[in-house]
Amino acid sequence: MYAKHFGLREAPFNITPDTSYFFTCPHSQEALNTLLVAARSGEGFIKITGEVGTGKTLLCRKFIATIGPGFVTAYIPNPLLEPRTLMLALADELEIALERDVDQHQLLKSITARLIELAQQDQQVLLLLDEAQAIPVESLEALRLLSNLETEKRKLLQIILFGQPELNVRLQDNAIRQLAQRITFHYHLGPLKRDDIEYYLAHRLRVAGYDGSRLFTRGAVARLYGASGGIPRLVNIIANKALMACFGEGQQQVSRRHVSLAARDTVQPRSKSRLAWTAAGTAILVAACGLTWTLSK
Repeated sequence: MYAKHFGLREAPFNITPDTSYFFTCPHSQEALNTLLVAARSGEGFIKITGEVGTGKTLLCRKFIATIGPGFVTAYIPNPLLEPRTLMLALADELEIALERDVDQHQLLKSITARLIELAQQDQQVLLLLDEAQAIPVESLEALRLLSNLETEKRKLLQIILFGQPELNVRLQDNAIRQLAQRITFHYHLGPLKRDDIEYYLAHRLRVAGYDGSRLFTRGAVARLYGASGGIPRLVNIIANKALMACFGEGQQQVSRRHVSLAARDTVQPRSKSRLAWTAAGTAILVAACGLTWTLSK
């Protein structure tokens, strides 16, 4: 809607995890480095935690794109699966052909054979599970048993868990204490710091094709940090709406007022969080659409 107005090739603040927009601030780079070092060590479970919207899925995809040759990645985005279904999902990711009514023994045997085949090709298999806080305890125990598969020299399967902090609580369950003990690498992905926000905005705008002067005023940046708490997803949502408000007024620079208008539409009490649009949001959309209609006349 506003891309041409600001000289952009595309909208810079979409919340879809696009690796071209990965921002290498200190904590995201540390998290990526932790994953790379841990994967190359070939031992144990790896755990990455972070609050909702801190970029865990984007980090996961960036890791997959970065890991390089010598690794086969199996990615399961929604592991709310009972043990057998989880094993079937892993088999599918590893391109294992199975009989329609394969039994549990044959399923595990086929997975093991495929892992051995890949190991013989000098390929390390990484199983990445997003939203891991949702994995049932029984399925976590099944993953632990899978991690026992090994040759004389190394594990056949390395497992990486990406989840919200609730995952830490889940891992305290006495029934899976053996799994918790096998987590050899862990990183908690926190929000952006105040000083990161301006660089984050500039980075995403640059990737989207912007080459002009400062687009967000310093006051807008300060308000954006205060409203979002540094949570990247909230930064994106509020920045996107602020650009819409700015475009709707026919202006070229996002002010603190534009961000405040966007924030009022985004940051709401829990009891109202299900509302699609507040009056502020409607005003942003109507203004933007109105300007679009005017410009097209």
